[in-house]
Amino acid sequence: MKTKFTFKAMLFLVVSTLLFSCQEKTVQQSVPEYAVMVIEEEPVVVKNSFPALISGETDAEVRSNVSGAIIKTHVDEGDMVKKGDLLIEIDHAPYLADYNLALANVNAATVEVETAELTAINKTNLYEKGIISEYEKKLADNQLAAAKAQLEQAEAKLETAKINLDYSYIKSPNDGVVGSMPFSNGSLVSSSTQEPLATVSQIDAVYADFSINEKLMLYYTSKGGVKDILRFMPEVELKLADGTMYEHKGKIMTVAGSIDTKTGAANMSARFPNPEKLIRSGATATIYLPREIYNARLVPQKATFEMQDKKFVYIFNDSITEMREIKVDNLTYGDNFIVTEGLEVGEVIVIEGVGSSVKNGMKIKPITKEESEAKFKNATKK
Repeated sequence: MKTKFTFKAMLFLVVSTLLFSCQEKTVQQSVPEYAVMVIEEEPVVVKNSFPALISGETDAEVRSNVSGAIIKTHVDEGDMVKKGDLLIEIDHAPYLADYNLALANVNAATVEVETAELTAINKTNLYEKGIISEYEKKLADNQLAAAKAQLEQAEAKLETAKINLDYSYIKSPNDGVVGSMPFSNGSLVSSSTQEPLATVSQIDAVYADFSINEKLMLYYTSKGGVKDILRFMPEVELKLADGTMYEHKGKIMTVAGSIDTKTGAANMSARFPNPEKLIRSGATATIYLPREIYNARLVPQKATFEMQDKKFVYIFNDSITEMREIKVDNLTYGDNFIVTEGLEVGEVIVIEGVGSSVKNGMKIKPITKEESEAKFKNATKK
């Protein structure tokens, strides 16, 4: 009887042990595996983007110095022109008439001078022979002086008439490309017309004008002060309106000496070479200004989730996940956020299953990113 009881007790103990072992093994197997990463600091270069307006190296506004109707336009918008090329003709008939009249007056005044000179010479000879008085000689000299003065006036009016006549032929002030031409043939224009007749932009190089915020301005001035800021400004890049990146890099040429109190921004201008004449004045673009961050704490975007406009990650702490709020820079680095608050170097975060299967306070088994990828690859093969 005692032997039978001992056997039953031993059998119960063995079964209990096996059941407990199986339960423990089942519990261990039920803990899910998720990839984690350790927070580190590393240097990165991020690019701030700003809207920019393009202008030519020289944007010359073409205006009329005389009044009249446009009778002929010799170029179209977008044409490349050379300095001195004829752009627009103003009705020059009245100016040609004024020129011809002034020329006739010069010719008449020239004859008057020649006649007065002959008279003055004759009077001088007679005076020296004692035939006439000094008064008559002086009178002849005065008439010659008056004739010369009238000739000078006539020549000045002729020069003015010539200038006005030349002004009726409007020419390009420099090499470049013709911009907007808002006036058509027949339009009345004058020196008081507010809108330019055309703009000729010299675009061998172009300028991209943009503004940066006060915080970024402080970042660059802290490198060398306002006086030497241009020495420390990096090369910039340009994205064109069609989304393509411009092949030539630019250089910051001017920085405003003060912050605009209304906008809180500082104006800058970058010069870009434009040998292919691809960029035209008046175009819009996006400029990219690099900024170095020497101690960036990077977190994959997929390792974060949002709740009430706040960003969170899951910290892995003693086998348990812990939800924590973080703050990030407004710029990203590839597929990563740059953490500014909420995470310290050496902490471990979950980078897999965030926003879907991973929950707060969940027990998980940590694995590396590489182990997770290998596990997924093996599962795909099966």
